[in-house]
Amino acid sequence: MRRTIFLFSLCCLLVTASSAEAAAIRVIKVLPHLLDLKGRHTLAPSLYERDTYQAYLRHHPEQCSGMRFDVQWKARGTAAEPLKLRVEVRGIARGDLPGKTVLETDVQPGGWFSHWTPLTITGEEYKKIGEVTAWRATLWQGDRLLSEQKSFLW
Repeated sequence: MRRTIFLFSLCCLLVTASSAEAAAIRVIKVLPHLLDLKGRHTLAPSLYERDTYQAYLRHHPEQCSGMRFDVQWKARGTAAEPLKLRVEVRGIARGDLPGKTVLETDVQPGGWFSHWTPLTITGEEYKKIGEVTAWRATLWQGDRLLSEQKSFLW
């Protein structure tokens, strides 16, 4: 009887540990920021100033040179394969289909805390997309999707 209870408890512990590990790899937050002609997203280190400047840039698109997506993600432990952080961006429709681009970078898991990774779109690619209408940030291991965070319109 003891052996059966021990084996059952061990199986429950293993199932709990594997689901906890899957939850430890995730995209937590995505902050899309417009960039001015000097590559800045704010003029001062205050959140109020950042939000005010972002509103100003939204109303004056001629003063925007690009967009930066600051992605907060977390991946504890070591991964069997390298992790990829990908941001897919859709712009306003010109003609039949909206402009679309993909930003991608390799990331290294580890540590107990989350990490911030910036992905930037500037220049001709930003002009081709136009105004960004939707985005999706994903964390991949090989060809397996581990986590995603997306905008309302995605």
